[in-house]
Formats: sequence, C-alpha cells, structure tokens
Amino acid sequence: MVKDFYIKNMVCDRCIKVLKDELNAHNIDLLQVELGRLRLDVEDHDVDKLETLLKENGFALITSTEDKLTEKVKIELIKLLNMMPLEIYGKLSDFLADKLQSDYSKISKVFSITEGITIEKYFIKLKIEKVKELIQTPEYNFTEISQMLDYSNVNHLSKQFKSETGMSLSDYKDGRTNFRNPLDKIV
Repeated sequence: MVKDFYIKNMVCDRCIKVLKDELNAHNIDLLQVELGRLRLDVEDHDVDKLETLLKENGFALITSTEDKLTEKVKIELIKLLNMMPLEIYGKLSDFLADKLQSDYSKISKVFSITEGITIEKYFIKLKIEKVKELIQTPEYNFTEISQMLDYSNVNHLSKQFKSETGMSLSDYKDGRTNFRNPLDKIV
C-alpha cells in the first residue's frame, strides 16, 4: 500500500541520502522523498521496521496533525534559507500561509504550542545559524551577509547576532572554535 510518512529532524540533502540508502538496504520500496516526507509502498509489518530505522538514524515518525504542521513550517523556513539571497516578498506570515495553504493564526498557534517558541523567534535562530555558516566561508563580509539575509542593515544583524549568541560577529569570526547548532536541534 502506498503511504506518506512525515519525518522529524529531516533537514538537509544529507538526511535524504541517509534515508534513501537505509530504505534501500532494508528493501523498503521508496517512491518519493523530500525534506520531512517519504512516500513508500509498504506493508503493515514494514512500518515497525521503518520506525526502528528512523530512530537508529536520529529521525522520528510524526503522527499527530499538529506535529506534522510544525515540521512543515520548519522545512519551509529551512528551504527558504537555502536560497540565497533571502527574498521574502511581503511578510513571513503571508509566505507561510501561502506555502502551507492554511491560516497563519492557526499555523502560528500550533507551532508555538508544540515548540514553545514563536515562528519568528525560530526563524531568527535559523538565520543566525546561516550567518555562522556564511562567516566561516571567508567569501562574504558582514555587510554582504546582512544583505543576503534581508537585514535592514549590518547593525541590525550585529545586534541580533549578539543577542542570540552572546558574542559579536567579529568575536565569532576570530574565534578559534566556531560552533554551530545543528538545524534539527534549534528548538
């Protein structure tokens, strides 16, 4: 039977590769894969195998409607940040409502309840992780990074970075150990 499965912590192309390889190794028929979702042709007994396989690789099966919506928000925001420069035409709330085909007030309420943080604060945390990534590649200066991530100016980025990390952009850049948080561990 063909069935869609929603997967927690599936945040990058590497996650997709790991799951493709694991499903293939366990003879589970993968029909389609994208961030946060698998479409499989499975029998009931394969679902237990799938859950074990997911757990062994740091993923989890999402069953509740609320958790599915929350994971979809995370995936859309991660996808958005993978397209540089960041271009949101209008408000983030409108972007998400359009992408998820749902009322933003519902999306926001469910996300806040399930994650204990607002979508806006979560998105800031994601953006800060992207800033860290861009700082580690010496290709861009702070002004270019702020423009790429749609900050009004470098001072705004600098204040937000300091607020989130406790250090300045320069201190982070000059630090001997640049720490980044995995995207699946942000909240």
